[in-house]
Amino acid sequence: MRERLKGLATVNKRLASGKTITYCYAWRGGPLLKDKAGRPIQPGDPLLLRAFVEATKDRFVDPSENMKKLITEYKASADFTRTTAKTQKEYNRYLDLIRDEFGDMSLSVLQDRRTRGKFKEWRDTMSDRPRTADLAWSVLARVLSCAKDRGRITINLAERGGRLYSADRKENLWTDDKLEALFAVASAEIKAAVVMALWTGQRKGDLLVAPWSDYDGSSIKVKQSKTGARVKIPIGGPLKTLLDSMPRISTVILTSKKHKRPWTKDGFNTSWSKAKNKAGCQNLTFHDLRGTAVTRLAIAGCSTAQIASITGHSLKDVESILDTHYLGGKTTLAEQAIAKLESFEAAKNSLK
Repeated sequence: MRERLKGLATVNKRLASGKTITYCYAWRGGPLLKDKAGRPIQPGDPLLLRAFVEATKDRFVDPSENMKKLITEYKASADFTRTTAKTQKEYNRYLDLIRDEFGDMSLSVLQDRRTRGKFKEWRDTMSDRPRTADLAWSVLARVLSCAKDRGRITINLAERGGRLYSADRKENLWTDDKLEALFAVASAEIKAAVVMALWTGQRKGDLLVAPWSDYDGSSIKVKQSKTGARVKIPIGGPLKTLLDSMPRISTVILTSKKHKRPWTKDGFNTSWSKAKNKAGCQNLTFHDLRGTAVTRLAIAGCSTAQIASITGHSLKDVESILDTHYLGGKTTLAEQAIAKLESFEAAKNSLK
């Protein structure tokens, strides 16, 4: 046993009863190796190896093998470099927070299940900003997942952390009356952006950079910057009428008429906010148009797969939007379902 446990120090002691016991120490001057009852573990006891490994696991750890190094490795990995510049900038904010809080934490401590509690305590310090807390936890989980996939650690203690932020957006639909109010006060350029969003279901960022070259008169192609997904969307009548009547001021479809060039992000956001606030729709966002597009397609009778083929969502995300976040169209869907049931029953009864 002594040969296998390098550094193990032992001291024999003769008791008053005449019995000799051995005190085994993890190393000279180190902790006494004891069982759960507090009794010294004796040479030859299978528990001795386990106790020795536990006591010495951090003694010869390379101090550079820590969270800081995992963060560096994550930033060099394809998991990070394949994301957009915008995403990397956002992640870097949280990577700095993680480095400041846990940078010197060794790999062995990062795999100690008790450390999950420390991670949770850290997240709780941001509980007054639940979205920030959730994003910080998400980035921590990504770093540890990358390390686990590469064999650096064996367990990701930030998996399945739950969420603090809960966004209930079931009322955040652009209903017909709200769209009418917006169109009554919005400029032609803002109206064009809204119509494109409603008939394509795409994100604002992708619409603002969509070039005329991706519109062929019957469809429009979009490469989604967030996921890299490519979608080709047939053009509905109202959108075709709009696009065919728009002046081609620049190579990009959505253009600031005032400046005669593509919108900047800040420029569009400013004009958009003025228009929606003037229309009394302060609680709605441009992104809500994407969820509204999904709901409109569902109400029109489109299947989940059909909706996903247009918007670029996954099937699961489409179902989630309809089931959890955007429930405003459920009444109409329910009415359609009952109407179909009535038609089915009527047809069945006519055959009797």
